[in-house]
Amino acid sequence: MKPNVLVIAGHDPSGGAGIHADIEAIHALGGLASTLITGLTVQNSINVRGFALTDVALLRQQADALLDDYQFAAVKIGMTGSPAIIRFIGEVLDRLPGVPVVLDPVLAAEAGGSLGEATVPDALLQELFPRSVLVTPNLPEAQALTGEQDVAACGAKLLDSGCLSAVITGTHADTDEVENHLFMRSGNRVWQWPRLPGSFHGSGCTLASACAAELAQGASLEQALDKAQAYVHRCLQNAWQAGKGQLIPDRHG
Repeated sequence: MKPNVLVIAGHDPSGGAGIHADIEAIHALGGLASTLITGLTVQNSINVRGFALTDVALLRQQADALLDDYQFAAVKIGMTGSPAIIRFIGEVLDRLPGVPVVLDPVLAAEAGGSLGEATVPDALLQELFPRSVLVTPNLPEAQALTGEQDVAACGAKLLDSGCLSAVITGTHADTDEVENHLFMRSGNRVWQWPRLPGSFHGSGCTLASACAAELAQGASLEQALDKAQAYVHRCLQNAWQAGKGQLIPDRHG
């Protein structure tokens, strides 16, 4: 049996990020992705040009249909888009007690361009961080959410928001190696990965979805992060140039 993972995120028509990336990663790692699509974006591998959000009433009907039928072993959240959708997601999570939630607090596309209303950060911190086992911001997102610059200060503030753990990825830093920092109340940990040439479309989505897939199959938090990061690194090593912008990770490799 494959574990069901509920994915709540936006759609990227270029196929590099968002729901498309989530489905590929979860299926590659042995899960089944069921989806609630929060919005349709206008984007390609170069940048985001716009987005339109899904009506909450429709999302609620879709959620009711899924929860009437499936049992879920994990939840992955990506693009939310608005406080109204965030409040709806909180309601869904309250119907799934004990199910681990991985939150990728998407504020903008990796190539640039906003993917949410200006009030999204505060709503995420208030509604979804306290319901999450793991949050996976990159450093710019962590800085925007906390108002801090130092990675350790960001991690401490994220934990103060109520999440059980936070991994801040270092893909945007100007260092020879990518450093991913895990913050937990029981202690911290750092992973170092060789920095690969080029930039990648959807690496953050892939990491969060891979973590959710591993948690859904019974891995501990650190085991899930170990396996998910190794998987993402392989995906990026085999990435290819699909368009004129960022490289697309090979999530099937």
